[in-house]
Amino acid sequence: MDDHGESAALSAGLSGALTEFGHRLMARVYYADTDFSGVVYHARYLEFFERGRSDYLRLAGVHHTELADGKHGEKIVWVVRRMEIDFRSPARMDDILTIDTRTEEISGARIFMAQQLKRGGEVLVEARVEAAIIGENGRPRRFPKEWVAAFMPRAAG
Repeated sequence: MDDHGESAALSAGLSGALTEFGHRLMARVYYADTDFSGVVYHARYLEFFERGRSDYLRLAGVHHTELADGKHGEKIVWVVRRMEIDFRSPARMDDILTIDTRTEEISGARIFMAQQLKRGGEVLVEARVEAAIIGENGRPRRFPKEWVAAFMPRAAG
């Protein structure tokens, strides 16, 4: 395999994988993720979910560095507008977690995503996220059509 192929394979492994429903990422719970009792500290779940969303964007072809470089006519950024989290059961040090992310809807500048964090088949934490893209002026920007196709392939095709 050439250097480009190796780096692409490594990137895909590190970034999880696109799936029929959206995106799946595996992660291990490290000591730094836990509180004094050995369970994952509640704020760390936000980080696991953020990694899932960021890697979903990356594999769908939306790169944060390109957004910041103004590739789309101006610098744009993603912002989380609202998030609901249901904690069902704690994750513990050394658990192998699965973070599943799927797009529920795209409307104008907003995207609505559902996420699950699981250990094996057990759902530990669920989140619903409303995110948006904004321009340099702080105003919402509509989702480019190619992004809609990347995040909602069934709706686009």
